[in-house]
Amino acid sequence: MILGAYGLLLKNHTRFVLFGLITAFASSFGQTYFIGIFGHAIQQDFSMSHTQWGGIYMAGTLLSALLLPITGKWIDQVPLQRYTFFVILCLSFSCWFITQVHSLAWLIVGIFLLRQLGQGLMSHVAYTSMARYFDQQRGKATAMLALGFAAGEAALPLIAVIAITAVGWRWSYIGVSLIVLVLILPISLLLLRGHDRRHQDYEQELKKREDSLLSQQKLPTQSVNNVTSTKSWRRNEVLKDYRFYLILPAVSAPSFVSTSLFFHHLNLADEKGWSHTFITSNYLLYAFAATMMAVISGQLIDRFSARKIMSTTLLPIAAALLMINLVDGYWVIWPYLLLLGIGSGLSQTTQAAFWPECYGVRYLGSIKSLHWTIVVFASALGPVWLGYLVDRGYSFQQSVLTMVVYLLLATVLMILALRRFRLDQRKI
Repeated sequence: MILGAYGLLLKNHTRFVLFGLITAFASSFGQTYFIGIFGHAIQQDFSMSHTQWGGIYMAGTLLSALLLPITGKWIDQVPLQRYTFFVILCLSFSCWFITQVHSLAWLIVGIFLLRQLGQGLMSHVAYTSMARYFDQQRGKATAMLALGFAAGEAALPLIAVIAITAVGWRWSYIGVSLIVLVLILPISLLLLRGHDRRHQDYEQELKKREDSLLSQQKLPTQSVNNVTSTKSWRRNEVLKDYRFYLILPAVSAPSFVSTSLFFHHLNLADEKGWSHTFITSNYLLYAFAATMMAVISGQLIDRFSARKIMSTTLLPIAAALLMINLVDGYWVIWPYLLLLGIGSGLSQTTQAAFWPECYGVRYLGSIKSLHWTIVVFASALGPVWLGYLVDRGYSFQQSVLTMVVYLLLATVLMILALRRFRLDQRKI
């Protein structure tokens, strides 16, 4: 039944769903799990310590987070085809640019560009386009993106290890730049052919809802919780909503934790006596679990709403960290990556559906750019936090316990926020 629902979605919206998949996949080239594979080679090339490399990575990522509220909101104002063209072209440039730097200052700029265009805007394009143009099927549409992210997570780390060994990290990223320019860009634009009609239908439907709101001076009663509210919040209104701040720790937690782990996975391998190839080859388990959980959660979102399942999203990640802390055997990598993938697939899909469900779709790009700013900011702090604890003499296994505490506290605050969302919905 679940596969049939997804098959129907893909059949009816083949090109647009594939567009979401390919943009999600292309975001890999600026994601931490991919850049982290290049970390050892970059450190050796620039003669950097772990602390220096972590600091440079944090600086570039923080710069990206600061710019995202500006670059991300343009997706509300610029046609999707033009916005996508600009983002992918700049991503190709950023992959080439980092291969040309030979100083630490310019390395920060290179990391900033990769994080801004890859992790930030490519993911932003994928999630915003799926969440904006689907309503009743929003959960499944955003869940489908997990296949694109998973394809990168499963295949690219091992390919990167092999490429770096064969031709070095600089030539490897030059190859990525060419792939983005020659393959990703034209395919993405081809898949967007005919999108103007979809956008016109979206505008007409949105105008009907807004006219209904003006005439009734209240939101119509919803028989199904997952239908998008007719009220579209502006970003400044969201910033004044206290519930937004209650849910922030939970929204940022998956990025904070997962980025830290993937950034330091090779250090974890050294601590436990595993080879680098062993740990990266098992990323396939993470990708598989994330994809399966995204597929399942997408169906659940469309049936029950994102608000009803948000409270469970961080618990599998906390369980994964406890596994790493308590078990030393090599076999722990398998349940660890499976649990981490389950938490990732669940949280990414649910969060993508949560924003339009609670705050509307007209200004979704502006709101989600704020979300991505928080996500990127958290991803900058996570690796530095773990590195700091390790430098203070704690083991990797001990350091992750601090993140377990954070995940549990964030879950409590999230439950309070979700309860307020449900209560306020009943008052409408």
